[in-house]
Amino acid sequence: MNIIKRIFIGAGILAGLSLVSCDLSTESQSTFDETAVFSDPTLTEYQIYSIYEVFGHTNSHRGRYLPWYGYNTDIEWYISNTLDEKADIVRYDMLSTNSQLNVADGPYNELFAGIERANLTISGIREYGNPSSRPEMAALLGEALTMRAVLYTELLKAYGEVPARFAPVDANTIYINKSDRDVIYKQLLTDLEESFNYLTWSTAATTDRVGLAFAKGMYARIALMASGYALRPDEGAVGTRNTGKVRLSNDSELTKAVLYPKALQALKDVIIGSGLRLESDYEDLWRDVNNMDLTAGKEIIWVIPFSESRGRWNYTFAIRNNGTTDFSPTTSNRGGQAGPVPYVYYWYGDNDVRRDISCVNYEWENRGSGTLPYPAGIANWYFGKYRLEWMTAHPYGGGNDDGVRPVYMRYADILLMAAELANSSGDENGTVTRDEAFAKECLKTVLRRAYVGHKSEADAIVAALSGEEAIFNEIKKQRALEFVGEFLRKADLIRWNCLKSSMDAASDELLAIRTRQTGAITGRNYSSLGEYLWYRHGTENGIPTIEMYGIHIGETAANDVTPPEGAGWIPYTNSEGEVSRYINTETSFISSDSGFDKAKKGEGGGFYDADPDKKQWWPIPETTITNSQGSLFNDYDY
Repeated sequence: MNIIKRIFIGAGILAGLSLVSCDLSTESQSTFDETAVFSDPTLTEYQIYSIYEVFGHTNSHRGRYLPWYGYNTDIEWYISNTLDEKADIVRYDMLSTNSQLNVADGPYNELFAGIERANLTISGIREYGNPSSRPEMAALLGEALTMRAVLYTELLKAYGEVPARFAPVDANTIYINKSDRDVIYKQLLTDLEESFNYLTWSTAATTDRVGLAFAKGMYARIALMASGYALRPDEGAVGTRNTGKVRLSNDSELTKAVLYPKALQALKDVIIGSGLRLESDYEDLWRDVNNMDLTAGKEIIWVIPFSESRGRWNYTFAIRNNGTTDFSPTTSNRGGQAGPVPYVYYWYGDNDVRRDISCVNYEWENRGSGTLPYPAGIANWYFGKYRLEWMTAHPYGGGNDDGVRPVYMRYADILLMAAELANSSGDENGTVTRDEAFAKECLKTVLRRAYVGHKSEADAIVAALSGEEAIFNEIKKQRALEFVGEFLRKADLIRWNCLKSSMDAASDELLAIRTRQTGAITGRNYSSLGEYLWYRHGTENGIPTIEMYGIHIGETAANDVTPPEGAGWIPYTNSEGEVSRYINTETSFISSDSGFDKAKKGEGGGFYDADPDKKQWWPIPETTITNSQGSLFNDYDY
């Protein structure tokens, strides 16, 4: 047996054995070969575990991909004035030598290691597992096919064109150049269609493993990407250092006319047959995520399967804890690396329950009276979905890992993708029959949860929509408000062909806040936003809380002298302890003007330092290019 195959099969066996009782009697690792592994469902399942296991590797999703992929966008941005190699990643100005990602065990190589494990599993089951007559082996084949689609989707989202590897590596395929992404898209869609025959609604007994609902959801997600816009090399010029341009695919099999009906049917299958549902309480949904209560069969379909001592999700993205030991047994700062763009809070309706769960403007500090939440500054909003203080069942241990499993897909995405697909009439490459009523019904389902207690307001929002463009714009908005902090937005903006323009619009919206004008995105008149801020503390379930006055539209009565009605109000002060304006024309959370030419490197303003539409993808790391023996090249002027 090929030594590479033996290594990966051995890794699969070891990954599986780490998940089962120590009493399990098994052969020595050195005696395993493909026949023994892939004719035995237990050993094959261990090999499946090895595919999932790559996500937890130190410089894979755990410590490099997830902390850095997915922002800056029009709704999520990096919170730092330090312009270093980390900032270069999110500000679209990264080099292939960037020290954060130019490592041999970085995301690019680790994702391909997972793909190799999937390829070995798929080929092994097909040859030795008799999936046509053994349903248990067919289910494992379906899982491996689906996980390969996930790994490739992650590569395509981050790196654009990559090599197409759909068979185990051999001497002839060790060194190959990139492939047209259309080749990969078509194989992934074919694989997922095959997996539908093997998986069931109950296949995934846990959200750590994939089942039929997830496979159908992935089919729709990939179909939307494949039929949408992207920065692509010129036809036939992949891997030739081609500059490329943003365009649709030229492949007739990847048009909206071909893919949208199939993708919509896959999502309708989930909606009708899976038994999944939206959680009734949006806050409870995220409390459960922080507490690692991820019971299958509810809203969450699949999570990145970190162990309880692995992963840097809350470590990176939770509400910032400035070195206090409450909720964190370390004096090091935790959380708050990224957050919502400040205007997003004002894009929500006042009765939208998602607003105060998703966007918070405080951070934890101990100023001599114990750990309390304090105003963070108008530029520093945090993802309230992720909170160290909500980790009560599995408290954060203070190290580099917290165990929180990032949500990869949930039922709300099924509904909003279905709404988008049903609403579309196609594009210049072909037409699709629209189902406006179904699109609006899916949209209404999401909005009614958002406006719980005010469902008539949700219904009125949907009822007022008329025509494809208006419905699409509302779907675009709701995908922002529903998924902020889940980092789906970048891929959405790319496929909609509005990555740069949406960030420019967001920059203009921030300028409107700063100058007290009406924002074009939110329609909010910021002249009725208070200049000064007052706050007071309370408690809820034993955890300190903060109430702020002057941060909401209409609270213009806030000034530096007279507190709001009621007891306990404290004025916001600057770093010198002086009562200070919270928002004013000197607030420098954006560059003074929007646009590419104003967001200059070294100034720290705006969202990007290079044109995002020309740098949609990360470059393949230089160490990988060097080790490819001259067979692999970066495009896009890297």
